[in-house]
Amino acid sequence: MVLAPRAAHAQVPQAAQQHRALLTRTAHAVWGLDAPVAVFAAQVHQESAWRPDAVSHVGAQGLAQFMPATTRWISSLHPELVAQQPYNPAWALRALVTYDLWLYDRAPKRYSPYERMWVALRSYNGGLGHWQAEAASTGLVQPTLTQVDTACGKARRAAVHCKENLGYPYRILVVLQPRYLQWGPGL
Repeated sequence: MVLAPRAAHAQVPQAAQQHRALLTRTAHAVWGLDAPVAVFAAQVHQESAWRPDAVSHVGAQGLAQFMPATTRWISSLHPELVAQQPYNPAWALRALVTYDLWLYDRAPKRYSPYERMWVALRSYNGGLGHWQAEAASTGLVQPTLTQVDTACGKARRAAVHCKENLGYPYRILVVLQPRYLQWGPGL
């Protein structure tokens, strides 16, 4: 007998239901009809547990848990983000999917969509520059995702942050995403 992962049977928090239609519309508007809605929902679950008023111990704000500097920067990427309203669910969801697409587009094109999303999520959590420095630290022209992940902590990022940074995409893509597959496509 094969057992399904425990998370696949876990319920979607009630707080998430009120944001489902908005997240789906926003994801389709930014990424297109094949947007990985289940990934975005899992990411919001991880970031804020669907609490629009969430504030982390380091100052990240809202559903998407943007730091104030990231809020200012992301507002330059899309006209709908100019208002800089991290506690507004519509703004936060637009910012999250816009930033994820921006990061996804910078992941190596030779990687699979799943691997590119892994890179985007690691970068969302710990910075694209850190991921790029780790890729360069391998000394390889085209390192694999595994080779870059193995290089975590061997460039600018302190090794103490690697457990969290490597665990972030795993938790979203493997543990939480199955809860949200009924919302739309995943990876």
